[in-house]
Amino acid sequence: MGGNRPGRSPVIRVDEALRPADLRPAIERLWALSAEKILSLEKAWNPADGSPVFTLHGRYTARGWTDWTQGFQFGSAILQFDATGDRSFLELGRERTYSRMAPHVTHVGVHDHGFNNVSTWGALRRLALEGRYEPEGRERDLCELALKASGAVQARRWTRTSDGGGFVYSFNGPHSLFADTMRSLRSLALAHRLGHALLEEGDRAVSLLERLVLHARTTARFAVYKGRGRDVWDERGRVAHESLFDAVDGSYRCPGTQQGYAPFTTWTRGQAWVLLGFAEELEFLETVADAELEPLEGRAAVEGYMMEAARATAAHYVQATPTDGIPYWDTGAPGLARMPGHRDRPADPSNDLEPVDSSAAPIAAQGLLRLGRLLERRGEAEDGRLLFQAGLTIARTLLGPPYVSEDAAHQGLLLHSVYHRPNGWDYVPPGRKVPCGESSQWGDYHLRELALHVQRLADGAPYYAFFAPAEPR
Repeated sequence: MGGNRPGRSPVIRVDEALRPADLRPAIERLWALSAEKILSLEKAWNPADGSPVFTLHGRYTARGWTDWTQGFQFGSAILQFDATGDRSFLELGRERTYSRMAPHVTHVGVHDHGFNNVSTWGALRRLALEGRYEPEGRERDLCELALKASGAVQARRWTRTSDGGGFVYSFNGPHSLFADTMRSLRSLALAHRLGHALLEEGDRAVSLLERLVLHARTTARFAVYKGRGRDVWDERGRVAHESLFDAVDGSYRCPGTQQGYAPFTTWTRGQAWVLLGFAEELEFLETVADAELEPLEGRAAVEGYMMEAARATAAHYVQATPTDGIPYWDTGAPGLARMPGHRDRPADPSNDLEPVDSSAAPIAAQGLLRLGRLLERRGEAEDGRLLFQAGLTIARTLLGPPYVSEDAAHQGLLLHSVYHRPNGWDYVPPGRKVPCGESSQWGDYHLRELALHVQRLADGAPYYAFFAPAEPR
């Protein structure tokens, strides 16, 4: 948008008159349903089974890979308290964080620290700083110690690239950069904000801000297509789920995917992670002093490539998504070729060709809301307003049928989520040909997070941000 405005107008039918306050009744209904779902899962779940991942016949089940969803499980209780003031959910989230989340703080095998630890330890610290509850004893110190350790452990998963940069590598190994990790950078941001650094051999201090910025630069350069130069043949804003590098010399090799259809198509949840991740890190950088960014090429350069990546993914998302803002699981999924005009009407979770992935939508919607406000603050009112209104429009879609589960017997909150289509992990109901009707921990959590964000905007409450409370510089 702006100077890089794509040729095709947005496909999402943006309601430009919609306001955050208009969604307040639906949000209140959501929190009532959410409370029931949290308590149902808490009552039924056996911790020995690991972390709940997605539903099967409406009941949460585990899927052995990594326990990357546990922070969403307990973080949801903390969000419930944040939104409603019901202290029983605060106590639930606190107890489960302190008793079960410690292994995630020092987990050296995953790229998911921003998911697990910022959603729990980070959320409790934020609420304490906002004055929403009074921590006991040195409870805040405990949360901050956990966040410092988490950020350092995450930053240690580092592959240097041949251009002088690097990236936090995924659990696939040192050759693998995932799109998802853009949102996991929050762990590095918080640890840096707390004055922490990673100490390597010989007590060499490594800046966590530097690793955050370099990872973002690598993602922007290789995972987000620009439609020019190297990418002249491709669509601006398309995202590669995985970018593969030579782990020996750090040279880029090719795009890849784990959960998408193909390396040269866009897995929509990966695109949503990138959009929200860049938008949040741009918000965070507004609270960072210019002097801290000078050794990293300076504010203009750092914000420049982050903003370009955010705007490109936002533009592609609103143009490649059906009119209600809910995407199919991959923009290149083969069945879409047999669904002419699928982008020119609302998504259809009941079709028999390709599943929607509703879980991508609240992630993308939050990214659009944040990026829209960023652009408005920077004097780009028209583009900012359009993106903000697109985010609100998607939120309205998600807060009603057929996406919110009102069935008390169904433990999920957001219906029609897809986890891993290539592996065939998602449940296909009898008589159907593609997955539908089920939920995931990340989908439920991010719908709650989106609702809280919009609720705070509607109420004029403090702006919801992972690093809050902190005012822009």
